[in-house]
Amino acid sequence: MAIVVALWGTAACASRPGVAAGVPLKETAVLKRIAVLPFAEIAPDETSGRSGRCPVCGALFSGEAMPEGAAGVVESAFLRRIEAGGKFDLVPSDRTQAVYRRLEAAALKQTTLQILRAVGRDLAVEGIVAGYVYRLRERKGYPYAAERPASVAFEIHLIRVSDGASVWRGIYDHTQASLMENILHAASFYREKGRWVSAAELTDEGMEGVLQNFPGLN
Repeated sequence: MAIVVALWGTAACASRPGVAAGVPLKETAVLKRIAVLPFAEIAPDETSGRSGRCPVCGALFSGEAMPEGAAGVVESAFLRRIEAGGKFDLVPSDRTQAVYRRLEAAALKQTTLQILRAVGRDLAVEGIVAGYVYRLRERKGYPYAAERPASVAFEIHLIRVSDGASVWRGIYDHTQASLMENILHAASFYREKGRWVSAAELTDEGMEGVLQNFPGLN
């Protein structure tokens, strides 16, 4: 009880439990040769209010306008961990981008999944990674005195090129909250050292959790 009271009296912050999960969707062998497409920022759909819709599966996420380079922040966090794993044969990003842009520009009435598979066949890879960023809101204020917390939402698909199946899906949708709002989640308070984190830090935290069961990683 004394610990609880002490925590209630602390003005520091902790991460509110949000959605953070990597979900294997199908039984599959590890896809060794993969290509990572440039992550894309998804603007809110006019027909769904403030929600952004996944181009692959159609899922809706709470979204908002993002600063320039938001997708790059999430993509970099993903690539750091995939490259550190050292178990994948990754196609160079400049080649992947060139093929994707060429095929996307030439696509006529093709779905996103059809374009992704075409890119994968052109690159002769087993899997294609497509990432989408719906929200990346920066903290307003300072580490120990924030007016508004950081908030991040992203989704990642691993597509098997041979049949177009999404064999793994990672989701992170999270807004940092004060320790007083989430007294039962004090572990996050210690992990964040009692401060309001930046959007990049929140992204890193989410990516670490999401990729724990990425096929073939670690």
